[in-house]
Amino acid sequence: MTDATAASSSSTRRPRVVTLGETMGLLSNAQPGPLAHASTMQLGIGGSESNVAIGLSRLGVDVTWFGRVGDDSVGRLVAREIRAEGVDARVTIDDGAATGLMIKERRTSTSQNVTYYRAGSAGSRLSADDLDESAIASADVLHVTGITPALSDSAAQAVRRAADVAREAGVLVSFDVNYRRALWSTGDAATFCREFAAGCDVLFAGEDEAAMLLGPAASASFATDAAAAGSPSDAAAAAAALACGLAELGPRQAVVKCGAAGAVAMVDGQLVTQVAVPIVAHDTVGAGDAFVAGYLAELAAGSDAPTRLQTAATVGAFVCLAAGDWEGLPRRPELGLLHAREAVTR
Repeated sequence: MTDATAASSSSTRRPRVVTLGETMGLLSNAQPGPLAHASTMQLGIGGSESNVAIGLSRLGVDVTWFGRVGDDSVGRLVAREIRAEGVDARVTIDDGAATGLMIKERRTSTSQNVTYYRAGSAGSRLSADDLDESAIASADVLHVTGITPALSDSAAQAVRRAADVAREAGVLVSFDVNYRRALWSTGDAATFCREFAAGCDVLFAGEDEAAMLLGPAASASFATDAAAAGSPSDAAAAAAALACGLAELGPRQAVVKCGAAGAVAMVDGQLVTQVAVPIVAHDTVGAGDAFVAGYLAELAAGSDAPTRLQTAATVGAFVCLAAGDWEGLPRRPELGLLHAREAVTR
């Protein structure tokens, strides 16, 4: 399938993306400082795959999210918030486990810590039985991350089954490594992700994640290159080497997310680079998910690689300007705001 036909050949409906994973309740302190002294907390939701789903929905893509929540108030909040964003949320209610929680501590105005309480959660009990295979087979893109298979054996089986169904139906498979050291070891993560990446069409990874997949030699080489980099072009060359290495694992599109340094992608044998959109970041949690949403929205629409990366960088920048993992995600008419010369639109 070519990039131009990544979207459905039918012009009668919008492109469709399917994703799955765990979304949790999110508690955060409103003001920077030690959590031990916070007198109030804000309650919201967050989860990598649902963040991507919401981002896609706001960009005009039809998207379905499969997840599992507890029969509790936090689970109902998760389902309600995701559905309110126009996402087709296929939620399994688990009356035997609670919805997971994460706590975000804004320690300073520029740094934060995130702690997860998800062991044995309803989301970790996601299984292949929670999926609608016909929805996956009729999609344009399936998107999964390395978080879900690390949660449990049943969740890993769900990811594998979803990918198998997608491949059998000719659906593009997108995979974001999204390594969480609290969930599994570097060795286990690298083994799974390398194997899974070989059967994917699109692979996303941060610089450290890319080095992890490519092995100790590549990791050491990248660390040396990064330390020796005396200019942005040197750093870009190091990231480009990682993108080339990831592409050799199998995916036709390998994207290395470099944060404030932008991104580098190897797409069908061609290297494409993207500078970051200059902003003063307020909250960077969720920026990687926003980047993925922007990229996949353009991929599903059949846009070329430079357009995908430009939109991805813009969406990623937007989410950093507001508190929360996904609340700052833009709608498509807003994409030009960060590039506008006038601060006031009338």
